[in-house]
Amino acid sequence: MSAGHNTRLGIVLMVGTTFVFAVQDGLSLHLSSTYNVYMVVMVRYWFFAAFVITISAKQVGGIRNAARTHQPYLQGFRGVLLATEICVMVTGFTYLGLVESLAIFSSYTLIVAAMSGPILGEIVGWRRWMAIFAGLCGVLIILKPGMGVFSVYAIIPLIAASMFALYSLLTRYVARQDSTATSFFWTGVMGCIVMTFVGMFHLEDMIPADWLLMLCLCFTGATGHWLLIRCYEVAEASAVQPFTYLQLVFGAAIGVMVFGEVIETNVAVGAVLVVAAGLFTLWRARVSVT
Repeated sequence: MSAGHNTRLGIVLMVGTTFVFAVQDGLSLHLSSTYNVYMVVMVRYWFFAAFVITISAKQVGGIRNAARTHQPYLQGFRGVLLATEICVMVTGFTYLGLVESLAIFSSYTLIVAAMSGPILGEIVGWRRWMAIFAGLCGVLIILKPGMGVFSVYAIIPLIAASMFALYSLLTRYVARQDSTATSFFWTGVMGCIVMTFVGMFHLEDMIPADWLLMLCLCFTGATGHWLLIRCYEVAEASAVQPFTYLQLVFGAAIGVMVFGEVIETNVAVGAVLVVAAGLFTLWRARVSVT
């Protein structure tokens, strides 16, 4: 198979990506349960920015070419938005754990589908709207509002999902004029700048063992993004996108086996509904362009 059409390799890379990102989520939960979230995300972004700059420097045209954009304000906003979303999501981990947080966060694909019309001008048919509604019902099953056990903290990953959905849509929007390398560069650098500004006011002493875990967190972030880049280089996004939901599976497994979390019935049922609705919207989107 030629480059760009090796679907089998793309799937393998996407599965690897979701596993690495799930491990990253587990490390983020552990470190942020002990240390300030802003400091943890700041150090993570220092490593990520160094990785981005290194990759950009090796590309044709170097860093100058990667930084060149016709949409600096929008690219800058994207970078700040993603950094903020990460802080919100990691905060959600500390309150809810991995299982429930990732189950709610998985609804972001449905939010992307719902917002693709007003932001990108795409047509969302009635079938996808029905799937979006079904997915929303799944989120409500997870949240259990009005049943006496609803936690206000459950709103945190839902906010993160909305922010990541907007980030994803803006990434597709800027791609009309800027290259993937440019968007990647701005994401890392702007996130590093804003998190350094915020995190420097929340520095804490960290024991050597946790610095080792922090290094692992940084490594998983760089590795995950490298695998993701390679994945989209060898396969079409529409072919591998459904496998992104494996992050929920891997994350739930880590939550149960490492952190002793329990998968409640409502979370399992709601997550299945959300994932099924998300997969349907991805399938309908693919059918509509073929």
